[in-house]
Amino acid sequence: MEMNQRPQTIPRVLIFPMPAQGHVSPMLKLAELLAMSGLHVTFLNSDHIHNRLIKYTDMETRFSKYPEFLFRTIWDGLEEDHPRTGESVWDIIFSMNEKTKPVLREMLVSGQLGSGATPYVTYMITDGLFGGFTLDVAEELGIPCVHFRTTSSCCFWSYFFFPLLAQTLINYLHRNEDMDRLVTSVPGMESFLRFRDLPSMCRVSDTTNKSFQMISQVTNQTRRARALILNTFDDLEGSFVNRLIEFCPNIYTIGPLHAHLNHRQAQNSKTSTYPSSNNLYDIDRSCLTWLDSQPPNSVIYVSFGSIVVMTKSELIELWYGLVNSKQRFLWVMRPDMLMAEDGDRSVPAELEDATRERGFIVSYAPQEQVLAHSAVGGFLTHSGWNSTLESIVAGVPMICWPYFADQQINSRFVSEVWKLGLDMKDVSDRKVVEMMVNDLMVERREEFVKSTAEMARLAKMCVNEGGSSYCNLEKLVEDMRCGTK
Repeated sequence: MEMNQRPQTIPRVLIFPMPAQGHVSPMLKLAELLAMSGLHVTFLNSDHIHNRLIKYTDMETRFSKYPEFLFRTIWDGLEEDHPRTGESVWDIIFSMNEKTKPVLREMLVSGQLGSGATPYVTYMITDGLFGGFTLDVAEELGIPCVHFRTTSSCCFWSYFFFPLLAQTLINYLHRNEDMDRLVTSVPGMESFLRFRDLPSMCRVSDTTNKSFQMISQVTNQTRRARALILNTFDDLEGSFVNRLIEFCPNIYTIGPLHAHLNHRQAQNSKTSTYPSSNNLYDIDRSCLTWLDSQPPNSVIYVSFGSIVVMTKSELIELWYGLVNSKQRFLWVMRPDMLMAEDGDRSVPAELEDATRERGFIVSYAPQEQVLAHSAVGGFLTHSGWNSTLESIVAGVPMICWPYFADQQINSRFVSEVWKLGLDMKDVSDRKVVEMMVNDLMVERREEFVKSTAEMARLAKMCVNEGGSSYCNLEKLVEDMRCGTK
C-alpha cells in the first residue's frame, strides 16, 4: 500500500537513528549536510535523546537556519531512569524493534513527519540496527529506505559471518585455547584477525544469545535496503567497502562526516567555523584553557565515549599507568562511568596529587577541539568509530582499549592494518598502560606521527570538492531528488 500523496518537487527525507550518542551524532551531521544541500529533512529521535540534545547543545538555534528542518520524537519504550549505558544499551535496540513499528507507520501515514510545503516523507534513512521493521513500513508505504551503518566497514563485513564466527569461538573458549590464534573465516582478515579481535557479541556461551541473534538478523536485513550509507572513506576502508558490494550493491561512503560537515560549513559564510556539538552531556570547556598552557604534543587525551562503563579496579589501574608514565594527561571521566556495584569513587591520595601536578579531569570534553589542539599528542580511546575517525582526521595516534561491539575489530585495524597506534585490548594493568603511553608519546612517536599525518591528509582530501566522499554525497542527494520526479 502506497500513501495517497500529492507530488512533491522537493524531497522530504526522514532520518531515524538508534538513540545512542554514537549513532545520533553522525546521523545528525548527515541531516545537516542534506539540509545544506536544499533538501527538507525530518530528524526522528527518541524523547530521551531529544531532551538531552535540547539541554546540552545549541541544536534548536543551529538548525533554525533551515526553515524546513523538523525535529520529531518517538518513545524508545524504556523508562526515563533506565541507565542506557554499558551492556544495558542493548535494551534500547530490543525495545524499539519490538514496539516502534506501528507508531512509525502511523506517523508516516498521518503526515506528522512532514510540513505544509512537503507534507509526506519521500525518502527514509534509518539506522541499520533497526533491521527489518523500518524496511517493512517503508515497503508497505512505497518509500525508498536506505540503511545507515555507524560502524566501520571492516566490522560490518565481519557481521555477515557471525554464525560461523560464534560457533567457532564457542568451541574454542570451551577448550581454553589461546585467544591470540588467528581467525580464518572472515575473508580479507585471515592474516591478522585474532579470536580476541572479534566483535564482543561473539563472546557468548551459545548462539541463542539474544544480542548475537539480533546482530545476525539486522545485518542480513540490510540486504533489503535501497542502499547503504557508511561513515568512512575509500582510502581507509575501500577494500572492505568493495567486499560489501556482494551483499549491498549500492553503497555511499561519505565520511568522515564530522570533517565533511566542517568543510562545507567553512565554505558557507552563514555558518559557524567551529565544530558543532551533538553531545548528550554537559561539556566542560575549561580543559581547552588548560591545554593552552601545555607544551606542543605533550598531552595524552583519555576518553572512553558515552557508553563504556568500567570497574573500580580497571579505573585505578588505568590511572596508575597514566601517572607512572610521567606524561601529561587530560581525562574525560563521566559521572556514570563506574559500574553500579563500584560506585565508590575514592582514590589513593598519590593519584590525586599527581593529577593536580600534570593532569586534568573533566566530566565531558569538546572532543573534536581537544584532538585538534596542538598540545595533544596521543589518544587513549575505547575505539568507538566516531572517536577513531576524529583521531584520524586530527592526525593523533591512538592507544586502543575497546569495550564492546565494533570496537574490538577497530582497535586491531588501528594497530595492525593502518599502523596508527597500539592495541591494549583485554588488559587493565598499570605497567602495560605506562609502557604503552610512553611508546606512543616518546619511544615510537616519530613512527606514528608519520603514519597518522598521511592518513589525516587523505581523510581531508576525500571531503574536499572532487574527493570521493564529497562526490558520493552529491550522488546521494541527486538520487534522492530523482526519486521525487
